[in-house]
Amino acid sequence: MANRRRGEIAAMIGDEERVLCLTLGALAELEARLGAGDLMGLAERFEGGRLSARDLTAIIGAGLRGGGNALSDDDLARMSIEGGLTGAAKIAAELLAASFGDGS
Repeated sequence: MANRRRGEIAAMIGDEERVLCLTLGALAELEARLGAGDLMGLAERFEGGRLSARDLTAIIGAGLRGGGNALSDDDLARMSIEGGLTGAAKIAAELLAASFGDGS
């Protein structure tokens, strides 16, 4: 079960409810993977609301690993996500909001 106070969310990925969390290690992974440099660089990249499929894969993949799921981005790319592309975008947005604080 996901604990929003710890920055966790739950999402249906690969026909299974999984916990995702952008831990400090997952955020460091995102910085490196997306060439953001630092947390401000990540925030600026995502502020505009324009995300590529590569961004979605990186965010969700890092969140899955941060939540304790032993899945690579290649594994994720082969899995179904409830809601398809729109569902993936919602998962990424919810995960970022849970990690960076949205008041919930």
